[in-house]
Amino acid sequence: MKLFVGLGNPGARYAGNRHNIGFMAVDRIAADHGFAPWRKGFRGQVAEGRLGSEKVLLLKPETFMNLSGESVRAAMDFYKLAPADIVVFHDELDLAPGKVRVKQGGGHAGHNGLRSLHQHLGEGYGRVRIGIGHPGHKDRVSGYVLSDFAKAEAALVDDILRGISDGAEALAAGDAAGFQNKVALRVSPPRSGGDRPAGPAPQAPVPVKTAPAPEEDTRSLLQRLADRFR
Repeated sequence: MKLFVGLGNPGARYAGNRHNIGFMAVDRIAADHGFAPWRKGFRGQVAEGRLGSEKVLLLKPETFMNLSGESVRAAMDFYKLAPADIVVFHDELDLAPGKVRVKQGGGHAGHNGLRSLHQHLGEGYGRVRIGIGHPGHKDRVSGYVLSDFAKAEAALVDDILRGISDGAEALAAGDAAGFQNKVALRVSPPRSGGDRPAGPAPQAPVPVKTAPAPEEDTRSLLQRLADRFR
Protein backbone atom coordinates (compact mmCIF):
# COMPACT_ATOMS: atom_id res chain seq x y z
CA MET A 1 0.00 0.00 0.00
CA LYS A 2 1.09 3.56 -0.73
CA LEU A 3 0.18 6.76 1.06
CA PHE A 4 0.01 9.86 -1.17
CA VAL A 5 -0.11 13.06 0.89
CA GLY A 6 -1.03 16.47 -0.46
CA LEU A 7 0.12 19.42 1.62
CA GLY A 8 -1.97 22.55 2.04
CA ASN A 9 -4.13 24.53 4.42
CA PRO A 10 -7.83 23.69 4.97
CA GLY A 11 -10.71 26.00 4.14
CA ALA A 12 -11.98 28.01 1.19
CA ARG A 13 -9.75 30.96 2.11
CA TYR A 14 -6.64 28.99 1.14
CA ALA A 15 -8.04 26.77 -1.61
CA GLY A 16 -6.43 28.60 -4.53
CA ASN A 17 -3.12 29.43 -2.82
CA ARG A 18 0.21 28.41 -4.30
CA HIS A 19 0.89 26.71 -0.95
CA ASN A 20 -2.09 24.42 -1.65
CA ILE A 21 -0.84 22.88 -4.88
CA GLY A 22 -0.37 19.60 -2.97
CA PHE A 23 -4.08 19.48 -2.12
CA MET A 24 -4.89 20.24 -5.76
CA ALA A 25 -2.66 17.40 -6.95
CA VAL A 26 -4.31 14.67 -4.85
CA ASP A 27 -7.77 16.08 -5.63
CA ARG A 28 -7.04 15.63 -9.35
CA ILE A 29 -5.74 12.09 -8.83
CA ALA A 30 -8.87 11.17 -6.85
CA ALA A 31 -11.20 12.61 -9.50
CA ASP A 32 -9.44 11.12 -12.52
CA HIS A 33 -8.83 7.63 -11.13
CA GLY A 34 -12.21 6.86 -9.60
CA PHE A 35 -11.23 6.97 -5.92
CA ALA A 36 -13.88 6.63 -3.24
CA PRO A 37 -15.40 9.89 -1.95
CA TRP A 38 -13.34 11.92 0.50
CA ARG A 39 -14.09 11.23 4.15
CA LYS A 40 -12.77 12.32 7.52
CA GLY A 41 -9.78 10.43 8.87
CA PHE A 42 -6.41 10.89 10.58
CA ARG A 43 -7.08 14.57 11.33
CA GLY A 44 -7.64 15.20 7.65
CA GLN A 45 -9.52 14.05 4.56
CA VAL A 46 -8.82 10.64 3.04
CA ALA A 47 -9.84 8.82 -0.15
CA GLU A 48 -9.09 5.22 -1.06
CA GLY A 49 -8.51 3.71 -4.49
CA ARG A 50 -6.11 1.88 -6.78
CA LEU A 51 -3.45 3.04 -9.17
CA GLY A 52 -2.62 0.10 -11.40
CA SER A 53 -2.02 -2.88 -9.14
CA GLU A 54 -1.23 -0.69 -6.11
CA LYS A 55 -3.72 0.19 -3.39
CA VAL A 56 -3.34 3.87 -2.53
CA LEU A 57 -4.64 6.08 0.27
CA LEU A 58 -4.80 9.81 -0.48
CA LEU A 59 -4.53 12.15 2.50
CA LYS A 60 -5.06 15.90 2.90
CA PRO A 61 -4.07 16.89 6.46
CA GLU A 62 -6.41 19.46 8.01
CA THR A 63 -4.05 20.38 10.83
CA PHE A 64 -2.72 23.39 8.88
CA MET A 65 0.62 23.20 7.16
CA ASN A 66 2.97 23.44 10.13
CA LEU A 67 1.35 20.44 11.89
CA SER A 68 0.99 18.18 8.83
CA GLY A 69 3.29 15.55 10.35
CA GLU A 70 0.75 14.70 13.07
CA SER A 71 -1.86 13.67 10.51
CA VAL A 72 0.56 11.74 8.31
CA ARG A 73 2.07 9.90 11.29
CA ALA A 74 -1.40 8.78 12.41
CA ALA A 75 -2.13 7.27 8.98
CA MET A 76 1.34 5.75 8.77
CA ASP A 77 0.98 4.00 12.12
CA PHE A 78 -2.55 2.75 11.41
CA TYR A 79 -1.55 1.06 8.17
CA LYS A 80 1.90 0.05 9.46
CA LEU A 81 3.71 1.86 6.67
CA ALA A 82 7.35 2.84 6.37
CA PRO A 83 8.47 6.33 5.29
CA ALA A 84 9.48 4.81 1.93
CA ASP A 85 5.78 3.98 1.31
CA ILE A 86 4.83 7.66 1.55
CA VAL A 87 4.91 10.27 -1.23
CA VAL A 88 4.26 13.91 -0.37
CA PHE A 89 3.10 16.47 -2.96
CA HIS A 90 4.16 20.02 -2.09
CA ASP A 91 4.94 23.45 -3.49
CA GLU A 92 8.61 24.20 -4.22
CA LEU A 93 10.02 27.74 -4.30
CA ASP A 94 13.34 26.60 -5.78
CA LEU A 95 11.73 25.25 -8.96
CA ALA A 96 10.31 27.41 -11.75
CA PRO A 97 6.57 27.17 -12.43
CA GLY A 98 5.89 24.15 -14.61
CA LYS A 99 8.80 22.12 -13.24
CA VAL A 100 7.99 18.96 -11.28
CA ARG A 101 10.67 16.78 -9.70
CA VAL A 102 10.61 13.55 -7.70
CA LYS A 103 12.93 13.23 -4.72
CA GLN A 104 13.52 10.56 -2.08
CA GLY A 105 14.68 11.78 1.32
CA GLY A 106 16.69 14.92 1.97
CA GLY A 107 16.18 18.16 3.86
CA HIS A 108 13.06 20.28 4.27
CA ALA A 109 14.56 23.54 2.88
CA GLY A 110 12.53 25.62 5.33
CA HIS A 111 9.14 24.36 4.11
CA ASN A 112 6.86 24.33 7.16
CA GLY A 113 4.94 21.24 6.09
CA LEU A 114 8.09 19.24 5.39
CA ARG A 115 9.63 20.43 8.63
CA SER A 116 6.68 18.95 10.53
CA LEU A 117 6.96 15.70 8.56
CA HIS A 118 10.66 15.49 9.42
CA GLN A 119 9.79 15.80 13.10
CA HIS A 120 7.23 12.96 13.00
CA LEU A 121 8.53 10.66 10.24
CA GLY A 122 12.21 11.41 9.68
CA GLU A 123 13.44 12.32 6.24
CA GLY A 124 13.08 9.02 4.33
CA TYR A 125 9.73 9.72 2.65
CA GLY A 126 9.35 10.54 -1.04
CA ARG A 127 8.39 13.95 -2.38
CA VAL A 128 6.92 15.36 -5.56
CA ARG A 129 8.24 18.91 -5.70
CA ILE A 130 5.91 21.16 -7.70
CA GLY A 131 7.57 24.37 -8.81
CA ILE A 132 5.87 27.69 -8.04
CA GLY A 133 8.88 29.96 -8.53
CA HIS A 134 10.35 32.44 -6.05
CA PRO A 135 9.11 36.00 -5.44
CA GLY A 136 12.70 37.28 -5.50
CA HIS A 137 13.27 38.13 -1.83
CA LYS A 138 12.85 36.06 1.33
CA ASP A 139 10.74 38.77 2.98
CA ARG A 140 8.08 38.29 0.30
CA VAL A 141 7.89 34.50 0.53
CA SER A 142 5.08 34.24 3.10
CA GLY A 143 2.73 36.53 1.22
CA TYR A 144 3.64 34.91 -2.08
CA VAL A 145 2.90 31.30 -1.11
CA LEU A 146 -0.34 32.32 0.60
CA SER A 147 -1.57 34.17 -2.50
CA ASP A 148 -3.62 32.59 -5.27
CA PHE A 149 -2.21 31.62 -8.62
CA ALA A 150 -2.66 34.42 -11.15
CA LYS A 151 -5.28 34.03 -13.90
CA ALA A 152 -2.47 33.94 -16.44
CA GLU A 153 -1.09 30.82 -14.70
CA ALA A 154 -4.37 28.88 -14.79
CA ALA A 155 -3.64 26.94 -17.98
CA LEU A 156 -0.16 25.95 -16.80
CA VAL A 157 -1.44 24.84 -13.38
CA ASP A 158 -4.10 22.73 -15.10
CA ASP A 159 -1.47 21.10 -17.33
CA ILE A 160 0.71 20.33 -14.29
CA LEU A 161 -2.17 18.73 -12.39
CA ARG A 162 -3.25 16.69 -15.41
CA GLY A 163 0.33 15.53 -15.88
CA ILE A 164 0.61 14.49 -12.24
CA SER A 165 -2.63 12.53 -12.59
CA ASP A 166 -1.45 10.94 -15.84
CA GLY A 167 1.73 9.77 -14.13
CA ALA A 168 0.19 8.73 -10.80
CA GLU A 169 0.11 5.03 -11.69
CA ALA A 170 3.82 5.08 -12.60
CA LEU A 171 4.60 6.91 -9.36
CA ALA A 172 2.71 4.32 -7.29
CA ALA A 173 4.75 1.61 -9.03
CA GLY A 174 8.01 3.36 -8.10
CA ASP A 175 8.74 4.53 -11.66
CA ALA A 176 9.86 8.11 -11.06
CA ALA A 177 11.18 8.56 -14.60
CA GLY A 178 7.90 7.37 -16.09
CA PHE A 179 5.98 9.75 -13.84
CA GLN A 180 8.10 12.75 -14.83
CA ASN A 181 7.76 11.86 -18.50
CA LYS A 182 3.96 11.95 -18.21
CA VAL A 183 4.14 15.39 -16.60
CA ALA A 184 6.50 16.65 -19.29
CA LEU A 185 4.15 15.47 -22.05
CA ARG A 186 1.42 17.65 -20.57
CA VAL A 187 3.52 20.70 -19.76
CA SER A 188 5.75 20.65 -22.88
CA PRO A 189 4.04 18.46 -25.50
CA PRO A 190 6.21 17.43 -28.46
CA ARG A 191 5.81 19.33 -31.67
CA SER A 192 5.83 17.06 -34.68
CA GLY A 193 4.14 16.58 -38.04
CA GLY A 194 2.03 13.88 -36.43
CA ASP A 195 0.30 16.52 -34.30
CA ARG A 196 -1.06 18.35 -37.35
CA PRO A 197 -4.31 17.29 -39.04
CA ALA A 198 -3.78 15.15 -42.12
CA GLY A 199 -4.23 16.89 -45.46
CA PRO A 200 -3.48 16.31 -49.14
CA ALA A 201 0.13 15.81 -50.06
CA PRO A 202 1.72 18.93 -51.50
CA GLN A 203 1.70 18.92 -55.32
CA ALA A 204 4.72 19.66 -57.44
CA PRO A 205 4.40 22.94 -59.32
CA VAL A 206 3.02 22.51 -62.84
CA PRO A 207 5.40 23.99 -65.44
CA VAL A 208 3.88 26.86 -67.42
CA LYS A 209 4.24 26.59 -71.20
CA THR A 210 5.32 29.84 -72.82
CA ALA A 211 5.16 30.69 -76.52
CA PRO A 212 8.51 30.82 -78.28
CA ALA A 213 9.89 34.29 -78.79
CA PRO A 214 9.36 35.64 -82.37
CA GLU A 215 12.38 35.55 -84.68
CA GLU A 216 14.03 38.87 -85.37
CA ASP A 217 12.96 40.47 -88.77
CA THR A 218 16.18 41.27 -90.65
CA ARG A 219 14.55 42.61 -93.87
CA SER A 220 15.16 46.17 -95.02
CA LEU A 221 12.32 48.66 -95.18
CA LEU A 222 12.11 48.38 -99.00
CA GLN A 223 11.94 44.58 -98.77
CA ARG A 224 9.14 44.79 -96.23
CA LEU A 225 7.12 47.18 -98.47
CA ALA A 226 7.71 44.97 -101.53
CA ASP A 227 6.65 41.84 -99.65
CA ARG A 228 3.54 43.63 -98.36
CA PHE A 229 2.20 44.41 -101.88
CA ARG A 230 2.98 41.07 -103.43
